Amino acid sequence: MSNQPTQNRIGGKDLINVGIFTAIIFIITMVVMPLGFIPVLMPLYCVIIPLVAGIPWMLFVSKVRHFGLILIMSLLLGICLMLTGMGWYAMPVCLVSGLISELIVKKGDYKSAKLDVIAHGFFCIWLFGSYIPLIFMADEYWTTNADYGEEFITTAKNLFQLWMAPVLIVCCVVFGLIGGWLGLKIMKKHFVKAGIV
Repeated sequence: MSNQPTQNRIGGKDLINVGIFTAIIFIITMVVMPLGFIPVLMPLYCVIIPLVAGIPWMLFVSKVRHFGLILIMSLLLGICLMLTGMGWYAMPVCLVSGLISELIVKKGDYKSAKLDVIAHGFFCIWLFGSYIPLIFMADEYWTTNADYGEEFITTAKNLFQLWMAPVLIVCCVVFGLIGGWLGLKIMKKHFVKAGIV
């Protein structure tokens, strides 16, 4: 989205940007996570977070000039999911979603706003990593999280059936696209005029 020339090496400033924007997206995630105290609202993670995260995402990719930074961000978010008790299952998802997003942004030579928006849709699949234990290994997961209570666990098990997996992934992509588009519109209206990007 910028006309700056692509440089050859990742520098300290690049890694600082990765850290800052990873933290912003994770803070957004943590603000939304309390919805999960009501199990039927848990799928809304795939709606609200991609919508809101579109703004920091568009700011982040406007500064990306090197292959690898988006992947690093995705893996860092996977680590954050691990540290919040979702297990290692998110890491392969974050690896794939981050790599796909990298390739999409690179295809636009780090200057295509349209591809940046599309990349956000696929990047948001990282959120699906938090649902893997709920869908594919529910008995094991809820055995170690029995303190949620029988009613909560029963509702969650009934909701997170196998058919929910593709639904959640599609929601991540669709609302990620919308969030990226909103982020682009807001950035153009406010941030570009302010000279931020």
